[in-house]
Amino acid sequence: MVLAALILVPGAATLWEAWGKFAMPIPPEPLSLSLTGMGAFVVNLTCAVLLMRVRSHAGSLTRAAFLSARNDVAANVAIVVAGPITVATASIWPDLLVGLAIFLMNLGAAHEVFVAAQKERATPNPRA
Repeated sequence: MVLAALILVPGAATLWEAWGKFAMPIPPEPLSLSLTGMGAFVVNLTCAVLLMRVRSHAGSLTRAAFLSARNDVAANVAIVVAGPITVATASIWPDLLVGLAIFLMNLGAAHEVFVAAQKERATPNPRA
């Protein structure tokens, strides 16, 4: 259940950054945004592919790892796409919309992991 809360940390950080964008609406530097997103995409995609085979085994811990990697891949794609849109619009909105989407993905993953952990707690441990 702690992992469910941990999954929310990047989402909470994203919301905090979004709040700061409203206070000082300066668009991010698009090239850095896209290049960082591409590098993170490669790393997170590798992790997601490795975890894909075991995502349904070993309970909530493995599920949390897979969901985190999968969400990070989706977030990285959105960040890479937001770069050129930011260039075209010179707006903070692409960045803010990506941030909101990341928060919602993490919220869904946290809920899924929390429910899996509750089921694990309710199931008697045969090794105990």
